[in-house]
Amino acid sequence: MKQTVTAKTVDEAKAKLCEALGVPAEKITFTILEEPKKGLFGMKGEAKVEGEYVKPLTKADIAAKYVSDIMVAMGYNEPTITITETEEGAVLDLSGEGVDGIIGRRGETIDSLQYLASLACNKQDKEFYRITLDCNDFRARRKVQLEELAKKMAEKAKRTGRTMSLEPMNPYERRIIHAAVSEVEGCTSRSVGEDPYRKVLISSTERKPYNGGNRRYNNGSRNDRRDGNRNGGYRKNGGRRREDFKARSLDISSSFEKDYKKPKPEDDLGSTGLYSKIEF
Repeated sequence: MKQTVTAKTVDEAKAKLCEALGVPAEKITFTILEEPKKGLFGMKGEAKVEGEYVKPLTKADIAAKYVSDIMVAMGYNEPTITITETEEGAVLDLSGEGVDGIIGRRGETIDSLQYLASLACNKQDKEFYRITLDCNDFRARRKVQLEELAKKMAEKAKRTGRTMSLEPMNPYERRIIHAAVSEVEGCTSRSVGEDPYRKVLISSTERKPYNGGNRRYNNGSRNDRRDGNRNGGYRKNGGRRREDFKARSLDISSSFEKDYKKPKPEDDLGSTGLYSKIEF
C-alpha cells in the first residue's frame, strides 16, 4: 500500500503517513519526493513524502499462494481460495472450474497437497499452524462416508465376534472412525501400525455364547448322534451294540513267571505208573 502526503517538514509528513496507514514508522518505507527550500525569510514550499507499507503475509496467505502456484503448475486453472480462520489454523476452500480433479482417489491428492502447504507455511517459525484443504464440500461428504463405514463394521464385529480391520487412513479420518465407533454400544476401536500405514481395528466387547463348534446334520446335531450311540445305538461294524463288547483280561506276568509255570514233562509221569506197582 502506497500513499503520498505533503507537510511543512519531512517529519510532519512522515507522522501523517503513519497515521494514515495505521502502522508505526518502522514498518513503513519512506521516499522523500520533495523537501522545503531555504529562502531569505526561512523555509518555503512543502515537503512531499511517499510511504509504502507491505502487509506481511499470514501463514494462511502463504499456504494459499503455495496451493495456487502448485495447481497452476499442474495445469489447473487458478483456483478461488476462501480462507476461514479456526482456533488451530485455517481452512482453505478451493473453488473454480475443474478444481475437483485435485481431490484424487479417496482424497489422496488433496491430502498430499494439504501436507505440503502445511510445511510451506510453518517453516518460518516453530509455532504450528494447521492447514486444512477442502474442495466443494469434499470433507463433509467424506466424513459421512467414514461414519457409515465405521458403524457398519462395528455391527459386523458384534455379529461375528471377529476384529474388523480398515484400510490405512490419515489421523483426521481415523479420528472420525473412532468417534463413530464410540457411539456403537458393545464395540471399541484402536489404531495400530505406523504412518502412513496406520489403520483402525474395530472389535466387539461382548462375549458371544459358545456353541461347542458342532456341525449340524440333517437328522439332528452332532451331539444328538453321539448320545444315540451311547444309549444303545448301533454302530456300523456289524451292527453290534457297544455293550456287547467285553473287556479282555490281560496277562501282565513276566516272562520268567510264564516259563516257571509251564507244565514240565515229569508232571505227567503219574499217569504212566512210574510210582505204581512194577510189573514184569
